[in-house]
Amino acid sequence: MPLKHLLIGLGVIAIWAFNIIVIKVGIEDLPPLLVTTLRFALVALLIVPFTRLTRGQLPWILLLSVTFGGLHFPLLFLGLKEAEAGTGALLVQMGTPFATLLAAIFLKEKLGVRRLTGLALAFGGVVVLAGGPSLPPPASTALLLASAFFWAASTMIIKLAPPIPPLTMTGWLSLFAIPLVALGSALLEDNQWQALAQASWTGWGAVVYTALMSSIAAYGMWYWLLQKHPVSRVVPLTLLMPVFAVILGVWLLDDPLGLAKILGGLMVIAGLAVINIRFRRPRIQESRA
Repeated sequence: MPLKHLLIGLGVIAIWAFNIIVIKVGIEDLPPLLVTTLRFALVALLIVPFTRLTRGQLPWILLLSVTFGGLHFPLLFLGLKEAEAGTGALLVQMGTPFATLLAAIFLKEKLGVRRLTGLALAFGGVVVLAGGPSLPPPASTALLLASAFFWAASTMIIKLAPPIPPLTMTGWLSLFAIPLVALGSALLEDNQWQALAQASWTGWGAVVYTALMSSIAAYGMWYWLLQKHPVSRVVPLTLLMPVFAVILGVWLLDDPLGLAKILGGLMVIAGLAVINIRFRRPRIQESRA
């Protein structure tokens, strides 16, 4: 991968890691589900007028609007309310092991020793995190792991669905997710209008950043990289996202960096690496006389 493309990939990972920090700050100013609703509204406003869906794509987008828009993102925002940024990022990365298990169950993909080892490392890392003081309350931990699960379920749906351009998918699932998340906000949160009237630049900044930078810019660059390079060279960069998030959390939010977080985080990242990266033995060419 050329250095320019590698820097673009690292930039995308940095955007996603900083997105965790932005969400943490934003939901201190505005209710989590309200922030999610506003994010989807802005994304839909910027994308939907310029894209079109086919009749065959519509059912898949509606399904994704539930699993990805109506469950993954709201659960992520709710879970981060009581979680440290770095720990939250590590827990959400469990989407990869969940996706591996779902692929084995529903797509009949073989796990093998390598993937089973990676799964054991990743889930073991969560157990180590659970034994340390940095793990959020049980409800928040459950929300973040559920968010990771529905991310994994969404990847299965995307794999089974007909081809849909990434920005088209992002815009339209955001549009259809708005009523679901808005209803959740109406049922579970209070004083939304008052919160909007009193919101500072941090709350509105979180809405704009998560919509423009994370949903549109970062995903646009990411899919561009996937078109230019093999998936095996691009996807492993995501292993750096929780590392960046932990560093940013310690630096910007004064999150503690304890032994359990370091050890558990390394186990999770190692497990993800074993699952995502296939190390091939170099071929030895026979000399010909």
